[in-house]
Amino acid sequence: MVKNTIIRTIKILKREIVVMGSSKTNFFKVTLVAMLVAISGMAIAERDTSRDQYRHPMATLAFFGITPQMDVLEISPGGGWYTEVLAQYVTGNLLAGHYDPQSDRAYYRNSQSKFAAKMAAAPELYGNVKMHVFDASAKKLSAETSSVDAVVTFRNVHNWMGSSTEASSFELFFNALKPGGMLGVVEHRAPEGTDKATMKKSGYMTQDYVIELARGAGFILEASSEVNANKKDTANHPKGVWTLPPSLTLGDQDRDRYLAIGESDRMTLRFRKPNQ
Repeated sequence: MVKNTIIRTIKILKREIVVMGSSKTNFFKVTLVAMLVAISGMAIAERDTSRDQYRHPMATLAFFGITPQMDVLEISPGGGWYTEVLAQYVTGNLLAGHYDPQSDRAYYRNSQSKFAAKMAAAPELYGNVKMHVFDASAKKLSAETSSVDAVVTFRNVHNWMGSSTEASSFELFFNALKPGGMLGVVEHRAPEGTDKATMKKSGYMTQDYVIELARGAGFILEASSEVNANKKDTANHPKGVWTLPPSLTLGDQDRDRYLAIGESDRMTLRFRKPNQ
């Protein structure tokens, strides 16, 4: 089973990862990380993998260069889908930057409370997860400055854009990372040229704008990947990205059509904080 997982992951990497300035050396480095993810992943294989066909967690973590001993900060983990993957792989500190439990917004408090309860209910799995507050509107991230090896966030930039906190969010990530640390971003992808008003409404972001935000905070774009691309997704739906699964906001209306498309087309970007 491990062998088949490794082979499948390497095939995905060969076909779908595009590394800027790619070389055989770069490819083999990424492949070695993929093997580490796969070999460590027998517990990962036991979780609900129904969304892996869209989210490709092993190949994504391999592309980001996440290794088990790293201290990793996941920003806005939501209900914890990726946290479950990370918790079974990362043996270093795993930090979760979630809503402020003292927020004056009930949705934020409830979301954070549900996530914290999930962590507490399975200490054997989530024992290394440390809760932190991430509040971009208050320019607050409770993780210490220059304390983590990697920051990752999955399908969240559009939410920060909705509250006009996208730029300050990337600045907070930059501060939390050690020099030379990695920022990994997965985000719903809009066609280039899409205006900001449409991005806010649809939940799809242009790749150029996400790169611009990261560079504005001081990051260097190191590589991009098509591992989470979906060519079936036009990014043009009545209720934006929420039309597609898993949200399926329209309910039974054209349900089969949207299920056939699957989850959104996504950019996958790896940035680096300079060493100096």
